[in-house]
Amino acid sequence: MNNPIPSPQHPTERKNSMSKYIDGFVIPVPKANMAEYKKVATLASKVWKEHGALEYIEAVGDDFPVCGDGAKPAPERIGASGEESVIFSYIVYESREHRDAVNAKAMEDPRMKEICPEVNGVFDFKRMIYGGFQVIVEI
Repeated sequence: MNNPIPSPQHPTERKNSMSKYIDGFVIPVPKANMAEYKKVATLASKVWKEHGALEYIEAVGDDFPVCGDGAKPAPERIGASGEESVIFSYIVYESREHRDAVNAKAMEDPRMKEICPEVNGVFDFKRMIYGGFQVIVEI
């Protein structure tokens, strides 16, 4: 019997066991610093893409409805004030191993020395939420 939905044990899934990997970030940024943040993010995007990232996305939140009992919109969840924008960004890689290699090259790139001092003060690193995620569904 031909199963149209591959399972984790299905041969076609085993061939593609190296799924894409994503680094994701949620960052409260003071609205007064958005122009500087965009400048830094644009330079960072060039560095990551040149070193092999598949995609680099930076987006500013503009719609935070409450959906369900106990759910909180992102600005409230991360403690963003009315004077802050919420940035959601992500970088896509071929795999976690590819991410590690791209990040190592990006961090050694001399342009990062330009970025790092500029980022200081643009947003509070202690409030940034980030992590690495293995893609489980992609259409």
